Amino acid sequence: MKQAPHQTDRAPYHHGDLRAHLIETVRLLVEEKGADGFSISEAARRAGVSSAAPYKHFDDRNEIVRAVALGGIERMRQQMDDAAQAATGDEMAAITALGMCYAAFARREPGVFRLMFGLTKGHEEDPELQARGDACFDVVKREVRAVMPPGTPEAEIERRGYMLHMFVHGHAFLEIDAKHDLNLTTEQEEAMMSDISHRLMR
Repeated sequence: MKQAPHQTDRAPYHHGDLRAHLIETVRLLVEEKGADGFSISEAARRAGVSSAAPYKHFDDRNEIVRAVALGGIERMRQQMDDAAQAATGDEMAAITALGMCYAAFARREPGVFRLMFGLTKGHEEDPELQARGDACFDVVKREVRAVMPPGTPEAEIERRGYMLHMFVHGHAFLEIDAKHDLNLTTEQEEAMMSDISHRLMR
């Protein structure tokens, strides 16, 4: 698993979008140390700004960590959408591509992936977090709807989408936690995703 580069020296910040710079710095720290493994003062030092600078844009540590999670959800949604739109092959190609994209995101950003789901407790009290999560699932439902017979009830679309999510979410966590030793090639993983897609959409 590729780790974020370790930075030990202060990297002076000169200009630009400080809020975005801080979020990216914290994202790298999350990948390196986990969501609970660093302080705001360390993030400021890594970003090359004063320890007070983050508080010009964020009320506290939780708020900047939440911003990292929100950014991760949006990146995953965009990547899933792009993958589905670009998919070619049989009628399940887009759904297979979604599964591959989801697992690839988890491997590429395991710290952020864990963070995204670690913040879901109480998400009903966070409209923005809920909306972004719903937008990701909307991509899945769109592709499920496209392969189901016309007139399929929305409840059934939701059910099939949820089953797909259960599988790929479990697979993604088993991957990043190294809980299996299948050593799947990309081709083997894609074949597995295709198999599941066909089975669940029957």
